[in-house]
Amino acid sequence: MTAPVGLETERFRLSLLPELGGRIAACQWCHPDGRWLDLIRPMSLPYDGDEEAGCFPLTPFSNRLRYGRFTFGGREIAMPRNTPGPHVEHGHGWQRPWTIAARGPGRIVLAYEHAGDEWPFPYGVTQTIELLPDQLRIELAALNRGEEPMPYGFGLHPFFPATPGTTLEARVESVWHVDDEVMPTRLGPAVELWGSEPRLAVARTALDTAFAGWDGEATIRWPEHGAGLSMVASAPLRHLVVYTPPGAGHFCAEPVSHCTDAFNLVAERNDTGITVLPPGAALISSITLTPFALS
Repeated sequence: MTAPVGLETERFRLSLLPELGGRIAACQWCHPDGRWLDLIRPMSLPYDGDEEAGCFPLTPFSNRLRYGRFTFGGREIAMPRNTPGPHVEHGHGWQRPWTIAARGPGRIVLAYEHAGDEWPFPYGVTQTIELLPDQLRIELAALNRGEEPMPYGFGLHPFFPATPGTTLEARVESVWHVDDEVMPTRLGPAVELWGSEPRLAVARTALDTAFAGWDGEATIRWPEHGAGLSMVASAPLRHLVVYTPPGAGHFCAEPVSHCTDAFNLVAERNDTGITVLPPGAALISSITLTPFALS
């Protein structure tokens, strides 16, 4: 593995591993009091195989696809299993090398080109990572390079540090209840798993599911560090996957475009969030992370 690629400004330090799924390996922010804080759980370098760290793009779908199979346009698609579990997870972009397409001061563009394999639809996707004076902005842009419509979904998979007092605040309407294989079983009101308080206590909650009807805004607070992080995602990222493994010291709040197993559920529902891209069509979204000091 090659050395990480660095991006740095007065307030931010980023290291990236393009060849490891286009990942952000670490992201630090300088608190107004001079401390450098991890906004993303840093990956161990040299890479030790721990996948629950960093931040990577999700393409051409988010979360799990039941047994890696679905039917589209009368064709059965079967993708090889890519994790120890029975289902295909997170698409394939996170396990494939990306290239540096452009680079400038505080900005880098990573690109992945898919010619077609078990996923038979050729497409290209870019991840533009930009350090602004007080923000980290990530834009995802996918383009259908094929000659037929392509089902598609994307998103971002960040691992955030979790302290005992960490909270996650977001406005969501509904939640997918899941079975023991983390596959969706039914859609219910968000309060059934989020609870009645707007701020979710991360350390006291065990979740691994997708919330729907998200308005695109979320706020993380780390009271022990006197810091917080605002996340704003543009449409079509209107699902929020929340993963809070007890005692792990990290958690996920993933802005994504669709629910788990959406390629199969779309046969019965019209609210999965799946996009069908015509030939030559693009799908673009951005995620802005703004850290701040707690008063």
